[in-house]
Amino acid sequence: MSELCDQTAVDLRRMIGTKDISPVELVESCIARTEAVDGAVNAMVTPAYERARDEAKLAEKAVLDGDELGLLHGLPVGIKDLEATGDIRTTYGSLIYEDNIPEHDQLSVANVRDEGGIVLGKTNTPEFGAGANTKNRVFGATGNPFNPDLSCAGSSGGSAVALACSMVPLASGSDFGGSLRTPAGFCGIVGFRPSPGVVPVESRVVSLSPLAVNGAMGRNVADAALLLAAQTDSDIRDPYSSAIDLDLLEPLGQIDLSSLNVAISADLGCAPVDNDIRRAFTDKTNAFRHVFGHADDRDPDLSNVHEVFEILRGVNFVAAHGDRVKNHRDLLGPNVIDNVTRGLEYSLEDVAWAHVEQSHLYRRFLTFFDDVDILICPTAAVSPYPHEQLTVTEINGEEMPTYMRWLALSYGLTMALPASCSLPVGVDHKGMPFGLQIVGPNGSDRFVLEVAHALEGYLAENADLARPVPDLAALMKGGK
Repeated sequence: MSELCDQTAVDLRRMIGTKDISPVELVESCIARTEAVDGAVNAMVTPAYERARDEAKLAEKAVLDGDELGLLHGLPVGIKDLEATGDIRTTYGSLIYEDNIPEHDQLSVANVRDEGGIVLGKTNTPEFGAGANTKNRVFGATGNPFNPDLSCAGSSGGSAVALACSMVPLASGSDFGGSLRTPAGFCGIVGFRPSPGVVPVESRVVSLSPLAVNGAMGRNVADAALLLAAQTDSDIRDPYSSAIDLDLLEPLGQIDLSSLNVAISADLGCAPVDNDIRRAFTDKTNAFRHVFGHADDRDPDLSNVHEVFEILRGVNFVAAHGDRVKNHRDLLGPNVIDNVTRGLEYSLEDVAWAHVEQSHLYRRFLTFFDDVDILICPTAAVSPYPHEQLTVTEINGEEMPTYMRWLALSYGLTMALPASCSLPVGVDHKGMPFGLQIVGPNGSDRFVLEVAHALEGYLAENADLARPVPDLAALMKGGK
């Protein structure tokens, strides 16, 4: 099936501008698709249909009146339920905020709406984004669109599923240890983790930590870049925000893949990776590595990354949720409690060591790119697993020491503050979506997006490497 909602965001925006379609038609198409399939996957947990319909009528009038139109004019957008939306319920996936309705949009949402985006609703997330399995005690679990009994990962799982099912053409995400990239990999869509400050986060609890970022998700790279152009800003309330990179506001250009020196790494030299995923990664990269000028198997030096990540994540969780664990422990899930509890066990000496080691790791990562243009690695270490299982507990028979360890492919890179794009590349050994990370150093956002865009175009010509699409008819039959 192919409906208006299945079109790309770039094409839809063009058709709105040329009056070939109406924002009213598009919103209705997205609502119809959401109502048809969401019963099977539970991604759009707080719809905002009536407001979206009203805004679509205003958007239609603006087009007919010849008004100046924003980058996202008339495009429905899903907003992750960690982002505050004025007059739309925002729960953060927590019982503590089950009935919370903010008065104002946070900056990332306000920018999307200022550029003409229409918030169709809020997408599901684990409680406060803790964990890579999108389930919480407010809304329950979000299922993978390729098999609703399996996890869509997290914490931007609801956004990834909404995109894969064409409920919306664009959706927001956020990323600390892989919260945006891993769901993109599990659901067969594109997720972009920008460099710190590209999308300002004015409300971050620990303002001097650059590890958590907001980013863009779409069904292809150009769509994700379009949303990023609307999200990006300069805001002094985020200490990592600086002048807007004006290149990010322009449509993606063409880049010659044959001019690139590429490093290919199956495990970043430090991450546990399922043997079948490793084989799939090797097979897929062997199928396209010849398109680059040089492609060598090479790992960055991420020494001590596991300990550094655990300590710095613990600092953030104690700061953000320590009081909640003290005062509302009965309302919190195990992931938040676990992170705070372990965070409190670290000493000042541990924290100081972690900051120093993260600084060393960051500089080594920059040096890695002295003679490499792009790093390519898998997005996720395992194939999607049952969402009834809270996390991945073992890989290749090895027990995971923490509930986060299976995410080392993403959190290892987070410690290096990169720009990273998760790109869908066919399916894995179980027929589930497979994703690759296209990675560059801090500040290389435009370049990473253009490389991913060019590689995406090459992969689209091979049915085994192109973006997979879920069986929507089956999801409609499985709906409630």
